[in-house]
Amino acid sequence: MSYQRILLKLSGESFADRSVGGGLDPDATANVARQVANVVRMGVEVAVVVGGGNILRGAKVAGRSQSRASADYMGMLGTVINALALSDAIEALKFETRVLTAIEIAKVAEPFVRRRALAHLAKGRVVILAAGTGNPFFSTDTAAALRARELACDALLKATKVDGVYTADPVLDPKATRIDALTHQQFLDLQLRVMDATAVSLAQESNLPIVVFDVFQDGNIERVVRGQAIGTTIRSKP
Repeated sequence: MSYQRILLKLSGESFADRSVGGGLDPDATANVARQVANVVRMGVEVAVVVGGGNILRGAKVAGRSQSRASADYMGMLGTVINALALSDAIEALKFETRVLTAIEIAKVAEPFVRRRALAHLAKGRVVILAAGTGNPFFSTDTAAALRARELACDALLKATKVDGVYTADPVLDPKATRIDALTHQQFLDLQLRVMDATAVSLAQESNLPIVVFDVFQDGNIERVVRGQAIGTTIRSKP
């Protein structure tokens, strides 16, 4: 295996009902849980940062009736819903989990404390991290890079709806081509959009590799952990 401890970033789309483009779909959640369980079964320590875009995207509702800060906090609460759903789905497969949040919701989750998260990982529990960084104006991608560094993860695995990083948006540009590998600096110089620049800069500072891949292809999380050439790898050196 290429990695012993990973930070898996799951977008809200991973939990959504794809027929309606949103909401929380139990089947989609169960599918993600099964893939995570397969990786844990391999002996890999897994931390997960969840997005909440299937429920609400703060950036989209800001400027209407909500301020950007309030909208972002609403989005954080959406990530907590996804985290709790994923926790239950993984535990239904007989694996232990802990949900830790960056904003305190004592009735449903533990507050994020780095040493506590590390202790859970050492005991083989899946650590599910919700509410981003706990601050508005920061994406869950940035939260994922931050937590990966705090927890000394071997890699950040960004599970998304596309099968890697492209030269342009493949939905808008039919001539866009996939890039198999590039450096953090190349990613920043090209101003690619699949992750925000803050997240990639944080990863660059600690030489943290990032793998961007399609989570909807069954078994891809396990393939990435095994070191197979899936998606796009972003490293400090070519």
